[in-house]
Amino acid sequence: MDMSFDPGADPPRGPFVAVGDGDGFLSAQEAIDVAGTIFREVAEELHKLRAGIRSGNTDDAEKTGKLVRDLRVAASLVLEERNRVDKLRKDIAGGVGAGQLDLDAARDEIGRRLACLRRARGD
Repeated sequence: MDMSFDPGADPPRGPFVAVGDGDGFLSAQEAIDVAGTIFREVAEELHKLRAGIRSGNTDDAEKTGKLVRDLRVAASLVLEERNRVDKLRKDIAGGVGAGQLDLDAARDEIGRRLACLRRARGD
């Protein structure tokens, strides 16, 4: 069985692909910005539809379900991209810090340094 994958000669397509820019893909921050823009656009459209329904215009009421689904997908995209960026940042940082601040150790270190300064001053 052949397990290779040939994407073909066509360039990649989709909201998270930049055409003609470096390796062809958006940076993590740019992808978050795109997902956020999609989310805002769908949210604005849903808000306009909601305002129209409240004012008595029920012609577009059937669009509500689709917009809610689109909003849910857009929110999911934003969260996924933010999680990817956070994971990338943690991977790049490696084992720097345990993720928590050890206040007891910080207090001890400050006390030790103050004691050194006092000794140097002659107190």
